[in-house]
Amino acid sequence: MIRPSGAVRPPLWRDRTFGTYWIAQSLSAAGDSFAYLAVPLLVLQATGSVARMGLLTAVAGAASVVAGIFGGVLVDRYDRRTLMIVADLARLVLYGLVPLVWLAGPQVWLLFVVLPICEAAGMVFQVAAVTAVRNLVDRDRITEANGRLQATYAAAAVIGPLLAGVVSARFGPAAAIAVNAASFALSATGLWLIRLRPVQAEDAAPVPRQRPLVEFLAGARFLWRQPVLRALTVLLSVFIFLTYGFTDVLIYHVTHDLGGTDGTVGAVLGLAALGTIAGALLVAPLRRRRGFGVTWIGAHAICGLAVAGIGLATTVPAVTVLTAVYLCCLSVGGICSMSLRQEITPDHLLGRVTSAFWSTHYALGPAGAVALTWAAARYGVAAVALVAGAGCLLVAVGGLFTPVRRAGAEPRRSPATITVGQAG
Repeated sequence: MIRPSGAVRPPLWRDRTFGTYWIAQSLSAAGDSFAYLAVPLLVLQATGSVARMGLLTAVAGAASVVAGIFGGVLVDRYDRRTLMIVADLARLVLYGLVPLVWLAGPQVWLLFVVLPICEAAGMVFQVAAVTAVRNLVDRDRITEANGRLQATYAAAAVIGPLLAGVVSARFGPAAAIAVNAASFALSATGLWLIRLRPVQAEDAAPVPRQRPLVEFLAGARFLWRQPVLRALTVLLSVFIFLTYGFTDVLIYHVTHDLGGTDGTVGAVLGLAALGTIAGALLVAPLRRRRGFGVTWIGAHAICGLAVAGIGLATTVPAVTVLTAVYLCCLSVGGICSMSLRQEITPDHLLGRVTSAFWSTHYALGPAGAVALTWAAARYGVAAVALVAGAGCLLVAVGGLFTPVRRAGAEPRRSPATITVGQAG
């Protein structure tokens, strides 16, 4: 959107459309945090096995990766808002089944059915949600909008695990999943109340219908031809392999090694989510002052140190602080890379580029979750955390030898000539 020179824009929080979207997704994020805690607790409560937790995470992650291949095609073909509403309603129904069936007793098999489908629907929703930001705000406010969204999600995630821990301790983890199911109804209602901006003329391009795999590969080709995006994809594939099962290992560490309860786990995750808020608020000024490369590499280096420290920590407060540091830096790195993709990708390819990025770098995540949780059960959390933390540090060091180090988003040009130049 082009505005007259000198025109004063109202702050984002006064934009009614963005504000409605913001509130609805924040409420949904609060509900998500219930499942984030409750699903692993359900499995741990029923089986006592951290390896089984990792297997469920892996199966759900694999479904998410497969959905990512086609999610971008759907987002670029169809109305993004409608897809998000359908995904919300599907998850409302499926997650709602869990507490109903659990009334007859633990049925772990149901989680292996429901969670993969919900993760697949969630992947389509996430791709659509990321691309929708381009249709909600002006291009030069994308990083600010992403920061505000992520900060509010994190604020909701502070309250969510705390309440989820209380609900799980008093009524059982299945009741916490029921709260998550209800949150999708709120999200769908908020999306129904808004309208996205039409695609700008400069972004419009004919998208001929082809086979879904062919269309997906168009996004993958664009991703691979951009030096910075290509490097980020490779580096993040390794990082995700090392950290995808982190939440399962953290929950196991707090309950098994440190003797915590469901409420303790909720408190750790809730308070640690303050780090995500801090990261979301810091990312925009950090990127402006230090550039993309320094910000992204530094964030992932600190992530590695925090992961290693969590394994060595012997008290709940120490684990909480280190987890907050990890989540802070994870937020900074994630928002940086997401904003860069949104800024330099043409709108008609944005869904496919986003899904290609996610499905590629998450592809190793399920295997990583199985390996991480199996190793934690066999060798202990401390050894696994040290190895994973060292690997994350190597990812950051690897970034120094790629175009990521010098990267900073330039104004977007045509797909054929776009480059990513020196950070300012």
